[in-house]
Formats: sequence, structure tokens, C-alpha cells
Amino acid sequence: MQQRPDNRSGRMVILLIAGIPVTIILAATWLWWFVMRGDLDLVGALGTANKGELVQPPRPLPEHVLMTASGAELPWTNSDHQWTLLVAHPGERCAETCERQLYLTRQIHIALGKEFHRIRRYYVGDHAPDATRLDVSTLSDDHPVPGSFPELLDKEHQGITAAQVSPETYRALFPETLEAPSTWYLVDPAGWVMMTYDKDDTYKDVISDLKFLLKNSGD
Repeated sequence: MQQRPDNRSGRMVILLIAGIPVTIILAATWLWWFVMRGDLDLVGALGTANKGELVQPPRPLPEHVLMTASGAELPWTNSDHQWTLLVAHPGERCAETCERQLYLTRQIHIALGKEFHRIRRYYVGDHAPDATRLDVSTLSDDHPVPGSFPELLDKEHQGITAAQVSPETYRALFPETLEAPSTWYLVDPAGWVMMTYDKDDTYKDVISDLKFLLKNSGD
């Protein structure tokens, strides 16, 4: 006697197949709801590929007043949508750590090669750059030590933008440097201070992050 197909099993298979997309949508909605409520740190749970430390929440540079060495207001403009390597340094002198950060960010910028134009560099202090004292006996590249900090920027770091902010603004934007002076920053094209690096991050680590960001950025 010939067996008849089990219609109920067939219907079950069809229902299961049809239900998969619905289940995925419901799960995604549930996950998004918890992330938006702040009950689930998705980035922290899954981890990130970046070598630097994310600034959470990021800090908006355009909302603060930056000034030139002469004290004139320096608007945050970025018509070329560049990422910014930013060295922030408190106090009236630039010693070994400060000089080393300037050197490191310069070398990273150069090493990006064809992507060089998509990056720019800033130095921001809580004192006027012209009033900052260069306090080093040697330079990282063994070039002769200039007579002043402005001369260092002019000779060794052409193209860098030097700015100052008030001490209050400095503490709000760059608090990490007050506890860990080797900290420096990456700023996205919209002006958000979004990542920190320090002496434990290697040259290759930073290059890896930048290449990833430049490749996956629409800017």
C-alpha cells in the first residue's frame, strides 16, 4: 500500500522557512531597543578592532573657542573633510613628551603616502604657542634644537596649525593629558575628539587605525 505524503510536515517546513526573516527582524528590533535605552553596550560587548582608545562620548571641538597665537579666534573649519592628528599639551613648556608627540604625528602623517592629503595636524595648548618654552636638549630626529617653540613648529612641523584654548576649555576637551601626558588625539572630519593614543600605542597601531578609517570613511 503506497504511503501518502505527510502534508502536515510539509506545512511545518514552509512555516519555519517563512518565519526565519520575521524572527531576525524581531531580534534586531529587540537588540536596537536595548542599545538605544542604554541597557546594552554593544561596542563594549563585541569589542572593537581599533588600537586607540575610544572617547565616550566624543567631544565636539567646534563648540569651543580656539585662538591663534595672537589671541584671535580660530574657527574650526574643515572644508576638505580631513581627519586631524591633535597633540594637546598643558603648561608653559614643551619638554620631551611634547616634542616626541609632535615628531610621532609628523612621521605618521608622512607615512600615509597617497592618503597624506586626507590628514592634517593640530597643536593645542592652554597657553599661547608663542609664549611656550621649548625645553629639550635633543630632537627625536637628531636635528639641531631650535631656539624657541615657535621656531620648532616653523622648521620641523610645517603645515601644523597651532592654537590655544582657555584652561577651562582645555580641561573639558583633553582631560586625559592631565593624568597621562603622553596622550594625544584623533579628531574626525566633523570635529569630534573621538580617539586617544599614548606611549603604549605603536607607530604601526596608529597607521593601522588610520588606514581602516580612511578606507571606510566617506570623507
